[in-house]
Amino acid sequence: MTMSTLTDLAPLWRTQCPLVPRPTPSSSVFRSFPHGRPSIRCSIAKEESAVSSPYSSGAPGGHSDSVDCVVVGGGISGLCIAQALATKHSSVAPNLIVTEARDRVGGNIITVQRDGYLWEEGPNSFQPSDPMLTMVVDSGLKDDLVLGDPNAPRFVLWDGKLKPVPSKPTDLAFFDLMSIGGKLRAGFGALGIRPPPPGHEESIEEFVRRNLGDEVFERLIEPFCSGVYAGDPSKLSMKAAFGKVWKLEQNGGSIIGGTFKTIQERNKVPKQPRDPRLPKPKGQTVGSLRKGLAMLPDAISTRLGKKVKLSWKLSSIRKLDKGGYSLTYETPQGLVSLQSKSVVMTVPSYIASSLLRPLSAAAADALSKFYYPPVAAVSISYPKEAIRTECLINGELKGFGQLHPRSQGVETLGTIYSSSLFPNRAPAGRVLLLNYIGGATNPGILSKTETELVEAVDRDLRKILINPNAKDPLMLGVRVWPRAIPQFLIGHFDLLDAAKAALRDTGSQGMFLGGNYASGVALGRCVENAYEVASEVTDFLSQNAYK
Repeated sequence: MTMSTLTDLAPLWRTQCPLVPRPTPSSSVFRSFPHGRPSIRCSIAKEESAVSSPYSSGAPGGHSDSVDCVVVGGGISGLCIAQALATKHSSVAPNLIVTEARDRVGGNIITVQRDGYLWEEGPNSFQPSDPMLTMVVDSGLKDDLVLGDPNAPRFVLWDGKLKPVPSKPTDLAFFDLMSIGGKLRAGFGALGIRPPPPGHEESIEEFVRRNLGDEVFERLIEPFCSGVYAGDPSKLSMKAAFGKVWKLEQNGGSIIGGTFKTIQERNKVPKQPRDPRLPKPKGQTVGSLRKGLAMLPDAISTRLGKKVKLSWKLSSIRKLDKGGYSLTYETPQGLVSLQSKSVVMTVPSYIASSLLRPLSAAAADALSKFYYPPVAAVSISYPKEAIRTECLINGELKGFGQLHPRSQGVETLGTIYSSSLFPNRAPAGRVLLLNYIGGATNPGILSKTETELVEAVDRDLRKILINPNAKDPLMLGVRVWPRAIPQFLIGHFDLLDAAKAALRDTGSQGMFLGGNYASGVALGRCVENAYEVASEVTDFLSQNAYK
């Protein structure tokens, strides 16, 4: 809803986020939704409707096998860690496997394609950073890369109107989303004319109001937090959630001072040559793949081949006296036991907590405290003529999408203009909109039916983007994620550090935490972290005595 999901709409620091796995069954219907008539019943979609890997796993054999690394979880984090090990560290970790409890790879990435529509029910896109592009190229998908228009506007709802937001701080003076007074307050604050840091870990709300003023927070950052985390900025940690911006003030005495210092330090380091295989995106944009994001986990799984084990449910982990771990799985072929020198846990923290409790109760306790609020992804379509005239640019709906501050009287967190963002996402004459609803400030969505969720989204859109008398939308799919995005709350790093320290203290060397609660929720950040974790695993395997 990262999300590249709603982060596609982020007005400032552009990051995207993945939702975590374990969705409830999603409704996926293909019919008109009658506005104002809640009697429509939704059919339940099967998992087969999602684009998924054709690979099916097999047991490694009747005896106990030994490997260099087991990656637990076949979502994007686990697959990318495995691919990073296979492509960059194959000499150190030639023998690895990825285990996934479900019968498909991809975790939260769910792409659905039907009758001329292609939509995402988890992450929607990614920031095309070099690590992300490297993963795409190494997966053989360079020719399938699609990028959004870097000049496409992003909008925030304010005072009943969609207002474009600046794409970078220097654009702030030219947009009417903020008053002159609010812009001056932001400028002076960024220069360091503001109250000093309070001496404790600040929430995002505290940090932004202190540094940049109330208007920046209420009109830019608060809706941005809804987009990235579906979170409550009064509880999210600035240090944990937006560490790069937090460090600017820490290192330079102010946001502007820190920016200049960062540039100076960067210029002192010799620039490494860029991989010539990588595409060169123009401007600030987001990316996807020709047939949706599911192409990435499918391609990685295909390349890893028999290293990927599907329908393998991890039931226990045990430390071995000689070093390493014994893992026992429930598989379609029965119980399977294997030994591994290292283990990377990429499952959600609450699942890791249960699995790791026999190794360290303290680590399990810390991991159990991360909070994941519910979010629903609602995909619907309208005819093009349903869009309000004032929302069109040269007669077309253009842009990345829109974010909705909680103060503006709408329930939906935001809307992505999917058919405007990437090509071939909807039939001619139709508009495809991906909407997110729920989050930390609205957990009540779990008590709503799919029909009620679509009604709420349609009702909000008719206040903003859609003509009130427009035809009823075509309801494509509703995906409810009961535990969607880990919240990087105040004290997040303390909990994460406590979990890692507890594992070390109990002698659990070679056990790594690699989920999005550890890396960051953006899809691109999960990929960047995959390379970092792969390096850590390689360093460990190179040094351990029982390799």
